[in-house]
Amino acid sequence: MQSTIASARRTARVRVAIVDDHQMVLDGLAARLAAPKSGITVAATVTSWGALLAHPEFPVDVVILDLNLEDNIPVSSKLRMLRSAGSEAIVISRHTDSGSIYGAIQAGAAAFVTKTESADSLIANVHAAASGSAQLSDAVQRALADFHNAGEPNLGKQEHRALVLYAAGRSIKEVASDMNTTEETIKSYIKRARRKYRAIGVDLGTKILLRRHAIREGWITPE
Repeated sequence: MQSTIASARRTARVRVAIVDDHQMVLDGLAARLAAPKSGITVAATVTSWGALLAHPEFPVDVVILDLNLEDNIPVSSKLRMLRSAGSEAIVISRHTDSGSIYGAIQAGAAAFVTKTESADSLIANVHAAASGSAQLSDAVQRALADFHNAGEPNLGKQEHRALVLYAAGRSIKEVASDMNTTEETIKSYIKRARRKYRAIGVDLGTKILLRRHAIREGWITPE
């Protein structure tokens, strides 16, 4: 009887949902993951977090979640909700900076797969996550080590304040007004701050990445 149950578990297809706000990415991933020999059933493909939660097939075994959905919901909140629902999560992203990877793994992602990796790698990660045997890739482990070993960016007081205000959603003009200086000066502060972070392996090159970092550091709240 036990061998029959074990065999059934081995042959059961893993139910997966994919969340990415680019339809072409969704279509491509769904086609590759749903191949007959993949051992995966793509139960849902959605372009937003809300659509996943409302989908009749949710929860699933594994959710493949794009890190960069532009919905202002922290990935940590999403990963906690997935865990509560009984779904494992694999975060995918085109961003490979150590800060993004560290944040996702710390928040409970079973794996982090960059969009430059192969579909076979993603399939392997899906099965590992579903079976509870997911292991971090060498690239992810190196990124985590880089994050822990990174020094401080040594921002100036004005650079830090400009970055925090900008991360909180203010425009360059509003930050300049708050700090009683010119827009060009604020742009210079933010550019220098980003450059200093980039030097220690943390990419804050987009407002999404900056906001995510600000939440992680406690500069701003998710709301």
